[in-house]
Amino acid sequence: MGQSPKVSVGILPNPAGARQPARGLRVCRCRSTMAPHFPQTRRQAMTPREIIQRNLNRADPERIGFSFDGGRLNDFVGCGLGPSTTYQPRRWREGNVEYHDDEWGNVWHRLVDRSAGGEIFRPALESWDLLADYELPDLTAPGRFDRAREVFAADGGRFRVASIPGFPFAICRYLRKMEVYFQDLLLHRAEIDLLHERVTSLLEQVIVGMGEAGAEGLTFCEDWGIQDRLLVSPTQWRELFKPLFQRLCGAAHEHGMAVLMHSCGYVWDIIDDLAEVGVNAFQFDQPALYGIERLADKLQSLGCCLWAPVDIQKVLPTGDRDYIEAEARKMVRLFGGDHGGFIAKNYGDLHGIGVEPEWDEWAYEAIVEAASGGGR
Repeated sequence: MGQSPKVSVGILPNPAGARQPARGLRVCRCRSTMAPHFPQTRRQAMTPREIIQRNLNRADPERIGFSFDGGRLNDFVGCGLGPSTTYQPRRWREGNVEYHDDEWGNVWHRLVDRSAGGEIFRPALESWDLLADYELPDLTAPGRFDRAREVFAADGGRFRVASIPGFPFAICRYLRKMEVYFQDLLLHRAEIDLLHERVTSLLEQVIVGMGEAGAEGLTFCEDWGIQDRLLVSPTQWRELFKPLFQRLCGAAHEHGMAVLMHSCGYVWDIIDDLAEVGVNAFQFDQPALYGIERLADKLQSLGCCLWAPVDIQKVLPTGDRDYIEAEARKMVRLFGGDHGGFIAKNYGDLHGIGVEPEWDEWAYEAIVEAASGGGR
């Protein structure tokens, strides 16, 4: 396969040789026996890296991008931070409740054999009196980027994506506990601003470290929506969080990384803002929440990419093979389009959404077939 051109900050050479701003960049169980054939329309086949770059930038890729686990097609190689040398995790059990801590100082709990993730039991900042002496974790210790350097150096021609713990909302809501944090946004603005500033500054350093380790893309999770609206008002989001997004996305772009954001729920009211501050691709597990035709039109107008599975609420759990395959093909057609803009993936927790592995495989095979020019 031919070598992908080196991409400078936010810039991707297009097929005509001109340079255009990047508007476009998360990474997933069954095995398929398919042997897909993708027509080569250029002198040499594109590398997986170039496939992703061109989908992110809607710059005429040979096919959509793939991000599937279980030995299936995957154009990504990903890595997060290495382990801390100063923090030792603790886990213990009291009756049928298991507890564990994290390196931010939060203590979590879950019912044994009833839940996987758990919830915050005791936040690191139970009182604002603790803020002045609160020590952030050592996320930027030099050794924490060693594993990323190793993984990215052996990328095999795939697109190198770094994952970070989140943006400030995803982190700070745990530090104070979710229900308390939402009150803080209104009642303790000075303390919230200080906490946000400290966490944002730390994340900026992490982003720089990942860029220096060789990352080409940055992915993070920020669940901003419920089924029909944001968790805060659009006005409050723009006032409190948009500047933080602008700083962090800007840091990623300055160090040669595209930005890919995951969010659950309905974030339509701020999707233009997210594109404006530099989010290049949206990882939505529920694209049907917006209406996929409507979402496809919106992302095309913004010049952004979709990174998504077949919808995990309205489509995959039906177990209806014809419906799942039809929706999979429709996604390739609507979001892949003539100029790219789609990276297909699977959902990592099939048991959690009541989906059989076979149903997931139907979606995968339909996507691959449609991407190779068949089954449309």
